[in-house]
Amino acid sequence: MAQLSISKTSQYRIKLVKSLIGAKKDQIATADSLGLRKIGDSTVQPDNAQTKGKIKKINHLIEVTEA
Repeated sequence: MAQLSISKTSQYRIKLVKSLIGAKKDQIATADSLGLRKIGDSTVQPDNAQTKGKIKKINHLIEVTEA
């Protein structure tokens, strides 16, 4: 039997550092889809095109590091 090599996919740790008050509705929805509701909330998301698009949309409200 051949062994499958499992490579660890890279992930992002995303933390909400600025308030969503005054943000546009689509930005609030993007933060909510990432699981970020209050300042200080953080989540780990996979490195894929969808996550990169969400990060780009609200990059002024969040802090991103590799997990």
